[in-house]
Formats: sequence, C-alpha cells, structure tokens
Amino acid sequence: MSVGERDPLTGHMTTGHEWNGIKELNTPVPWPVWFFLIATALFGIVYWVLMPAWPTGRSYTKGLLGADARSAVTEKVKQAQLERSEWTRRIAGLDYAAIQADPQLMQAVRERGHVLFGDNCAACHGANAKGGPGYPDLADTDWLWGGTPDAIAHTIAYGVNSGHPEGRVSQMLAFGRDQILTNDQVLAVTDYVRSLSDPAVAKRAARSVAAGKAVFDANCTVCHGDDGRGSQALGAPNLTDKAWIFGGDISAIYTSIHNGRQGQMPAWNERLSDTDRKILTLYVLDRAVAK
Repeated sequence: MSVGERDPLTGHMTTGHEWNGIKELNTPVPWPVWFFLIATALFGIVYWVLMPAWPTGRSYTKGLLGADARSAVTEKVKQAQLERSEWTRRIAGLDYAAIQADPQLMQAVRERGHVLFGDNCAACHGANAKGGPGYPDLADTDWLWGGTPDAIAHTIAYGVNSGHPEGRVSQMLAFGRDQILTNDQVLAVTDYVRSLSDPAVAKRAARSVAAGKAVFDANCTVCHGDDGRGSQALGAPNLTDKAWIFGGDISAIYTSIHNGRQGQMPAWNERLSDTDRKILTLYVLDRAVAK
C-alpha cells in the first residue's frame, strides 16, 4: 500500500499502514481537540503570568496578582484565633450556670466541644457519646460520680483509677474468682440483681432471687445500698435501672460478679487546658438527656 492513497469511501488519505487488508486512514484531529489543547495552553501561559508558578531557587515567581495562599491561610487562622479568644475568655470567666444561660456561648460550646470530644473522648464513649460495653453512656443522666458540673469537671480532670492523687477510685471485687462467694451464691445474687430492674425474674426464679437477696444484703449493700440504687460518692452503679455499663443480661451480670470490674479513665488535667475541660463539661451536660 502506498503512502498518499485516498480512501474512496471517506475521502481521507491513508498512512501506508495495512493489517490483513485493513488500511489505516490519516484522519485529521477533530477541531474540538485542537480547541481544548489551545485553550489549555493559553490558560497555562496566563496562569504562569498572573499566579505564583516558577521556582527561582530560594523563592518563586510571585505573579502579577501577588496571590499568596500561605499568607491568606495565616490571616484566616489569626482572625479565627482573635474571634475564639473573645468567647473563650468569657467562658473562662463565667460560672457554669451563666454560660448555660447564654445561647451564643452555648453554641460555641457545642461547636468546640464537638471537636474536643471527637479528638479525646469518642474513642471510648463513641462519637454520639452513648458509650459501649465497658464505657458509660454520657448521653443520659445516669451518672456514676454525679451529674453536677463540678462533679463532671473533676472526673474529666483527674480520671477514674488513673493513678492521679485526686483521681476517683472504684473497684468491684471478684466475688467468684477470689472465692469470696460460692458459685451457687454468685448465681443466686445474679438473679437477684437482675430482678431489681426486671420484675419478671423475681417471678420466674423466686427461690433463687430470695437466696440472692440474702447474699446481696451481706456483701453488696455497702457500695450499692440497701435498695441497690448505688452510690455516686463511691462510683457504685444504680442496679435498679436499665443503664448497664458491661451489659444487663444474666451472663454479663454473672461475669461482673464473678470476675469483678475495674474501669479506668485517664486524667486530662495535663493534656487539656482549664478552659477546654470546662467546655467539655458543658458539652457533656448539654448532651445528657433524661430517660
């Protein structure tokens, strides 16, 4: 096949390439392709002239517009810090009640608190603050150590079983593992504890529940109280409601009684500033809804 032959059907010249009788046509580049290639090249040239583009060793061409993204970001950050310093100063100087009564400050608390909670607390308590197995639900009003601002602030600052001298200390004995109670006693008190929040258990296992109450009275009331409602002074949970940290089914309760529990929360007094901990306290209180 010779170069320069014209295809009789399309009218295009051929390239001289042929495969099994199929001839390659030398079709022209479509005009839209030329248009976009030229437009892109022109845009690139104009951009090089107007915007920072070419390195010049230790610096770069500034461009006719003098655009500087770094300076723009630095200025925005500086402005944001100025705006933030105003409301953080007010939060630092006001008491909890005054902040809660100020809608603008509480909006700032929700925005900043959401970030602080996500960065520091969500890994254990979840992004929605509802906790999970072994981690308390902070979106309800069932508090282990008290739900006042000062109580929550103290827990955040110094933690639980954290080793800090001012930290809260709480531990449930391993009644079964350490042979304080026999297995039958553990089973009986498990039924009794479950019956405190589920009356159906008392009817279904009346004899075991009665035996478990005797075990409970002798071993558990010192922390959980005669009525099983717990003690916020000791961090002992209320056993009569539906809020369970490690699970409220028979198996989970048995495991807690048999093996004991010792939760832990780190102290945040050195990692977070006083103002950030105050914001977190307000944020947690704002998320808590009575159930």
